[in-house]
Amino acid sequence: MSYTLRGRIESRLGAAVPALVLALALHRWWAIELVALMLALGLVLDVIVYHRLLPYQPGWAAVPLGALELVLTYGGMRALGIAAPLAWAGALFAVAWVSGQLCGHALFPRLRLEYAEAGGELGRAGVATAAAVAVTLVGGLGAAYAVRPPTVHLHGVVQGPIVIRHAETLVGGVVKGGILVRSSHVTLRDVTVVGGEYGVDVEHADHVMLDGVHVVRPELDGIRALDAGIMIDDCSVSSPASPLVTGILVSYSMGRSMSMISGCTVAGTREGIATHSSMVDVTGNHVVDTSVRGILLGEMSMGSASHNTVEGARGIGIICMDRSVCEFEHNTVAAARVDGDEDPTRGGVAIEAFFYAEAHVAHNTVVASPGGVRAFDNSLITR
Repeated sequence: MSYTLRGRIESRLGAAVPALVLALALHRWWAIELVALMLALGLVLDVIVYHRLLPYQPGWAAVPLGALELVLTYGGMRALGIAAPLAWAGALFAVAWVSGQLCGHALFPRLRLEYAEAGGELGRAGVATAAAVAVTLVGGLGAAYAVRPPTVHLHGVVQGPIVIRHAETLVGGVVKGGILVRSSHVTLRDVTVVGGEYGVDVEHADHVMLDGVHVVRPELDGIRALDAGIMIDDCSVSSPASPLVTGILVSYSMGRSMSMISGCTVAGTREGIATHSSMVDVTGNHVVDTSVRGILLGEMSMGSASHNTVEGARGIGIICMDRSVCEFEHNTVAAARVDGDEDPTRGGVAIEAFFYAEAHVAHNTVVASPGGVRAFDNSLITR
């Protein structure tokens, strides 16, 4: 179909109505932000790229263009710090993309017979729809902004532990003794935590985001999430106060939204990143010098570990364990060390599946790790 510039804009705005309605129904600030981001990116692409490079846009182009917009939306969401749960963000994008196809190929041509000949323009209905979408979006942004969780700025050193029992955003500062999160819709941004049994302890909560959180000298776990849906980005855990410390632990969260751990550095802990009975995406992390395992997806977890670097892990670099189903792709495991001479499961194994686990591995790099890639105890590795 050959679109005019006005047709592209009117068609995009009209097709965005279902996603906008869903975002408003969710009553979440991040949902309105995400729809606004998708619309803004789409309109910029329409004006600057599509209108110039695609005077005729075939139907099959919807798939690669949709993939491009998905990547840009995800990048924009991360760059702007939009704390959208990954599953809901994907659902909103899917609703917007599917409604765009249904509207462009079925609804709009039926409502306006000359739709194709008019280059996607909707006539008077297009102007009214565009105005309605703009007013609704601005009003929704304003209403969501007015009821967004409060932001608390910390300055200097604060004696903890701090207990958060209401939705809020906590920014900056140094907290001694840990932070306990006991509410959904909490964001911690650019906070340093020193000491505490747990650096950050999240329990029975959803839509929790840790952005730029740094934990030093934790006693048990650097970051612990129990029965919680959490997004952790650009964090660090270092200088553990005991040999029992796990850097990041997400456990018993299968009933929550999928969690994500990305861009974190964990050094010198017992386990670097571990999951138990949870759905977690572990990507782009750096785990160094662990004494038991670098990255563990265990105890009937479902998830993936990709684009991670694990260095100097004693025993095992990355493991899928205990009836878990895992995907390990594009990871680098270097210098996994043998832990004893009698247990082959800890023989410097770079990537391992253990006890009825199923791991799909692809495009991983293994360096100076004598155990290689192996499966034990009725487990399966597929390549």
